[in-house]
Amino acid sequence: MSFEEQQDFARQVADLNKYGQALNRCESVEEVVSLTLEAMSLLFQFSYSTFIEVRDGEPEVVHSTNPRLTQGGQPGSVARQALEDGETVVTTGPEAGLESDSDVTATLAVPAQVGGEVTAILVTRSTSVDTFGDEYSRPLEILASHAATAISNIRSRERLERARQDLETRKEMIEMYDRLLRHDLGNDLQIIAGFADAVASEVEGQTEEYVSKIQRAAESSADLIERVGNLVSTLEEQDEPEPRDLRGILEETAAEVDANFPELTVDFDPETADYRVYSGDLLDSVFTNLISNAAVHNEGAVQMGISVEVTGDDSVVVEFADDGSGVPEAVRSEIFEMGAKGPESSGTGFGLGFVRALTESYGGGVTVGNSEMGGAEFRVTLQRA
Repeated sequence: MSFEEQQDFARQVADLNKYGQALNRCESVEEVVSLTLEAMSLLFQFSYSTFIEVRDGEPEVVHSTNPRLTQGGQPGSVARQALEDGETVVTTGPEAGLESDSDVTATLAVPAQVGGEVTAILVTRSTSVDTFGDEYSRPLEILASHAATAISNIRSRERLERARQDLETRKEMIEMYDRLLRHDLGNDLQIIAGFADAVASEVEGQTEEYVSKIQRAAESSADLIERVGNLVSTLEEQDEPEPRDLRGILEETAAEVDANFPELTVDFDPETADYRVYSGDLLDSVFTNLISNAAVHNEGAVQMGISVEVTGDDSVVVEFADDGSGVPEAVRSEIFEMGAKGPESSGTGFGLGFVRALTESYGGGVTVGNSEMGGAEFRVTLQRA
């Protein structure tokens, strides 16, 4: 008998809709699990119910009425098969139980996917039926989908909240460094420059040359402090991430940089970027920096491809791949540090540090590697809104 042919089909659909709405209002994973197990008990009244969450591809028992499964433990083989196959699994007979002496006669494991990845698995075991048909699997699949969506939304909110907290912490540290650089070190450099000026008027020859070097070093350091201060001010003014149109920002930025660098050819299909992401006003600066770097740090004509792919259920990755000289592996681990730059670079070294600080403040991140085109590939991860 199919799910739709059951006499109580209408009631079950109504119950599932009611629980689906309630699950979407849950504020914590614990609430989702408790409400889901309650629904499973109402729908089936079978012996054992288990809720499994999948994080980073690894399944973990969150709660189970089966005494042989513990919270935080590993699920049975049926749940793992459902995770690997991405499909509902039914087992009967001796294989249905967790152990050979089990009285379980049939087990039903239902995985739920969000964004193409399994995020939750619901498992029910019975000691009274010989197998599970469509009349059991369909309602459990619907319930699992509601539960997985609810958990995905909660995890997204948690990540965004952590990003906001990290942003506040970063702002506090930035303010401290700003005061240190601009006030303490800045004052010291003014004193050095002042005395160097005084000494320069009194000496000549090689001593005058040394004094000139002191002057230049002091002026260069003061200029560096000013640039860092400006960057600090920019980061301090960043608001909390908000949903923004990725396509519009990326399309406009790519066209502008492409027009400013004749030697750079940008290949980008805007339709692939039809997503909304959490970011701030300076997301276009992140993209501008990464696109223009391909032209600035390579000689001759450079080809760049920009693509967007969905990763997991709550994030997208924007890839910037070029056919230039690439980034040496020896400097990749430190290239995103503030002030770090390659041996041949004539820049300040703050560009990619700025990119990392911004993307992390949005709850995302940035990495670099080799591109299939033979050059560098920068990958910017952003949270989907």
